[in-house]
Amino acid sequence: MHDHHHHHHHAGDTPEYADLAVPDRELRPLDVSRRRFLRNAGLLGATVAGAGALGAGTASASTGWDGPGRYQWLAGDHHIHTQYSNDAMYTVEQQVAGGVRNGLDWMVITDHGYLAHEKYAVQQTYADVLASRRKHRGLLLWQGLEWNTPAAEHATVFFDCSRDEAQMLQTFERLFDGNVNGTNPSSPANELIAVQGLRWLDQQVRAGKINSALFLANHPSRNGRLSPHELRNWRDVAPHIAVGMEGSPGAQADSTPAPLGNGAARGGYSNSPGVDSWPGYPLELYRTHGGFDWMTAKLGGLWDSMLAEGKGWWITSNSDSHRNFGDTLTSPSPDADYNTTGKHLDAVDSGVRHSWADFRPGQYSRTVVGATDRSYRAVMDGIRNGRVWVAMGGLLAGLEVTVFSDEGGWPVTLGGRTTVRRGGNVTVLVVARLATRPNAGGSIPRLARMDLIQGMVTGPVADRDTFATPSVRVVQSFETRRGFVPVAVFQHTFRNVRDPFYLRLRGTDGNFHAEGSIEPRMDPAGGVDPWSDLWTYSNPIFVDVR
Repeated sequence: MHDHHHHHHHAGDTPEYADLAVPDRELRPLDVSRRRFLRNAGLLGATVAGAGALGAGTASASTGWDGPGRYQWLAGDHHIHTQYSNDAMYTVEQQVAGGVRNGLDWMVITDHGYLAHEKYAVQQTYADVLASRRKHRGLLLWQGLEWNTPAAEHATVFFDCSRDEAQMLQTFERLFDGNVNGTNPSSPANELIAVQGLRWLDQQVRAGKINSALFLANHPSRNGRLSPHELRNWRDVAPHIAVGMEGSPGAQADSTPAPLGNGAARGGYSNSPGVDSWPGYPLELYRTHGGFDWMTAKLGGLWDSMLAEGKGWWITSNSDSHRNFGDTLTSPSPDADYNTTGKHLDAVDSGVRHSWADFRPGQYSRTVVGATDRSYRAVMDGIRNGRVWVAMGGLLAGLEVTVFSDEGGWPVTLGGRTTVRRGGNVTVLVVARLATRPNAGGSIPRLARMDLIQGMVTGPVADRDTFATPSVRVVQSFETRRGFVPVAVFQHTFRNVRDPFYLRLRGTDGNFHAEGSIEPRMDPAGGVDPWSDLWTYSNPIFVDVR
């Protein structure tokens, strides 16, 4: 059982150091230091109607600084398909232009590994990617791959841009893709091939053949194929490449009820255990919970059990766009054409709005990354270091999280790690910028509650197939209220810290919960309006004890 007793604080309870109506002379020395940090980081704004207003910071900071104001927070999507996937239909430019219209700063094209893709499509895709880069100078655009990970599920793989990026991608696909090499079935031998693929990527980085590489597991619970030990093996063999998983899958429009949609399972999570599924999982894994994958949504579940080891494992959220909800385009190209060319013919307008399963890139979910600058390397480093929060349906306009130790030193933000002496205190300051404009569903979403979650760091597990940890709880729930300033400020102090822990955040519009609980509900099989059940999650911050 998890402790769900929690306190409610309102957005108006602004900490004194964030309220400029309180003069410096009335603050404790530690709070003066906190105020100075916020002001220098560009986070401290004017006081309006008695509530401290905090805005997004853009100021640069000194070398040791790791507060949120040091970074540009860039929204993106690392899981997007085009006509170069056997089951998708859009041109690269159609997907890119759609993402730009929806406010994305970065995108990764991830067409499926496939015999025809490896043989024909990689170089064709690269030419289209180069053309879109020239057309959209402000966008960071990668060509990646949805890797059929041997013995497992799918994953995004992409490289830092270099002269040979397409050739390296094609070589990786030829050597290690499960579809290309027939290594998809679950077996210890095929699990080893997946590990070898990650080691190969690591070798290319070490040899300077590629500058940087990332691996992120896609829709991890959809078929129950990713065992806990596989996730841990990937993380441990290549910790700077295999860094995380999709916290929520794409295909969120799949659940839209009739008559507009097909009322299928949210995220396409409608499966049951199969011959390649890991047998230890409960049936609830095969469904989404508040639109999020069970591995992430389950308090004290698999994600928490990995974090409890004290190692980073980060979450993202993406569109997995193949065919977009409400679109009138349709593909005229039969599969035989794709198998001989690696490309579907350009989509044509059918004049009929389709209830496809996907939203356009950036239309519904986004992955927001803290980057030191607007560059390929900086976004990849931000993902690698866990400076990431995710949200659905425009539930948040911005999220800034800062953790202070009472013994001084630099503050840290998402993905960071701080140290406190045993018995000391640690304070977390949360600045949530609330939505003020309608989302693509036509409404202005409202953040009703933000939960602060604490998990104890207990060290490496004896059984690498562990998928639960008991020492996780919601320590405080903050309720928001609408005011003149569209910003909610929360704080919590962990006092007399004795043991290492991590903290993370989860927010909701408050419309649906599991019965008798504040936890997200299992999404109903009959479909749900995806705009009516919105959640946001942050990646963790770790606290070590000295």
